[in-house]
Order: sequence, then C-alpha cells, then structure tokens
Amino acid sequence: MNTADVDVDAHAPGEIARLAERVGIAKASTNTLTLLVLALLAGAFISLGAMFYLVVTTNTGLGFGVTRLLGGLSFCLGLILVIVAGAELFTGNNLVAIAWASRRISTAALLRNWTLSYLGNVVGCLGTVLLARGANIAALNDGAVGATALRLASAKTALPLGEAFARGVLCNVLVCLAVWLAMGARSVTDKILAVIFPVSAFVALGFEHSIANWFFLPYAMLLDRQGAVPLDAAALNLLVVTAGNIVGGTLLVAGVYWLAYLRGGQNGE
Repeated sequence: MNTADVDVDAHAPGEIARLAERVGIAKASTNTLTLLVLALLAGAFISLGAMFYLVVTTNTGLGFGVTRLLGGLSFCLGLILVIVAGAELFTGNNLVAIAWASRRISTAALLRNWTLSYLGNVVGCLGTVLLARGANIAALNDGAVGATALRLASAKTALPLGEAFARGVLCNVLVCLAVWLAMGARSVTDKILAVIFPVSAFVALGFEHSIANWFFLPYAMLLDRQGAVPLDAAALNLLVVTAGNIVGGTLLVAGVYWLAYLRGGQNGE
C-alpha cells in the first residue's frame, strides 16, 4: 500500500460525532463480564494516575501553578492508559448518551452501561487503595506523601456541595473533551497528545473527578487517625461530584455535539 494514500489527518468534528455514536452503540451492547473487567481496569488505571499525582506534587518547592501543572501532567497517566490500553471509564462513558439521544440505544441500555462501568471503576479503585496501602506509598519522602493525601482529601470533603457539583461539571466537560479529541486521532501518539492538555487543565484547576475521588478519599481514610476525612462528608462529595460529572459529560459535551451534528438524523458532516 502506498503510504501517500494513508489518511493521517484527524477526523473532522462531524466525523467524530458519528464515530462517538457508533462507539456508544458498541459500548451499550458489551457483555456484562467484559464490561465489568474493563471497568475494573479503568478504576485501577485512574488510581495509578492519582498515586503518581500525590508523589509528584509532594514538597516540590516550585510554587502553586507549576506544582499543579506537574500534578496534572502526572495524572494524565490514568486516562492515557484507559484510552490506549483499553478500559471502560464511567466519566468517559457519559458520551454514550449521544447514541441514546439519536435513539440508537434504549434508556435501559444506557443506564446499564453507566451502572456497570461505575461499579467496576469503584472496585478497581478500592483494590488499588488496598495495594497502595500494602506498598506503603504514604511513607515515601518520610511520610510526606501520606500527608499530601490527607490534605487533599480533607480539602475535598470540606468543599461546599454547590462548589463540588460545579467542579464536577467542569471536570467532566474536560475529560469528555479529551476522550472526544482522542476519538478524532489516528495514531497512539495523537491520542496521548489529545489527552494531555484537557486532563492537565482539569487537575491544575482543582476540578472534581468522581472516580479519582474513589481512590483519593478511601486511601486518605485508611491513613486518617484524627478524623480529618469524615465518612459522611466523603460520601456526600462522591454523590455530588458524580452528579456533576454526569451533567458535564452528558449535557455539555454529548448533548451539545448531538445538537450540532446529529439531531434529526444528520449525517455528521
């Protein structure tokens, strides 16, 4: 095959919309065991990115902005693994709603995908929490990494609920845009580059990701000896941030692009 005939340009936005619709149909019909296994992997992948974030942002001495940027770059590991290695992440799967809006899948199929991917993500996160505890990651840098984990979780649980919700909305706008851009890419390198800027931005800006919080909060609770991370506050954070993530990914990304390119059976051009 002549390499000159290979299209290396990114997919056009309308093509991405049609591709997202097809991907949504496929995800909605994935068998239960496969979906759960891939969701478990996604939870573990995001947790690895979260662990990387904790280590990188501990005692940098580089100032607020640079430290947050480095933390965002390190956290990208999680979504890169999800997209390139292959896994089912609940927040990214909010884009499945585009197939639902086109009436290509049922409401039951949409909710099934979201429920199973969320449950699998939670199990993957909690399993990684136990491994991180067993590996004593908190002891790195003379215990400073553990202190970072506790400060982060304490700040998350102290967020007013309205603020947590808004941060959840904004977070999943950027996460779903990262997934959207990666769908438009044609190479592994392009997919990685597509992830880096949106994900780094949401982390640096302090937005709230429900699945990442299923690592950060339980992990800090295992380390907590002074009640800095109350169970009820952690549960409220997870509930409100999850709701915000759904609004951000479903309405503000999937919904907007459906209106732009797919409403009324448009062909996405």
